Amino acid sequence: MGDCIFCKIVDGTTKADIVFRDEQVTAFRDIHPAAPTHILIVPNRHLDSVNALEEMDAALVGHMFVTAKQIAAREGLVEGGYRLTVNTGAQGGQTVFHLHLHLIGGRQMRAMG
Repeated sequence: MGDCIFCKIVDGTTKADIVFRDEQVTAFRDIHPAAPTHILIVPNRHLDSVNALEEMDAALVGHMFVTAKQIAAREGLVEGGYRLTVNTGAQGGQTVFHLHLHLIGGRQMRAMG
């Protein structure tokens, strides 16, 4: 996806504050943070959203969550807690159409719902 900003971050053509990278995912700080810690974890392979996931992607999604847990520990968020969120589609609040997991913490979160 040539115009996808997250693909450009993954391939290194756009700069970002990358906090983690491996063969499956890249994690970087959100440029519009909703909290003191706001990190996006994205698959290195372009997937538009949760709706693009197939059964073969189950391990990738699990890896995204395990990566989030590890980053949360390094960021000092485990004791106080943190939020993991995936927005799907325009009405779900997704603004960049490359699947991404938000890791948000460092302040008290309001209850959802």
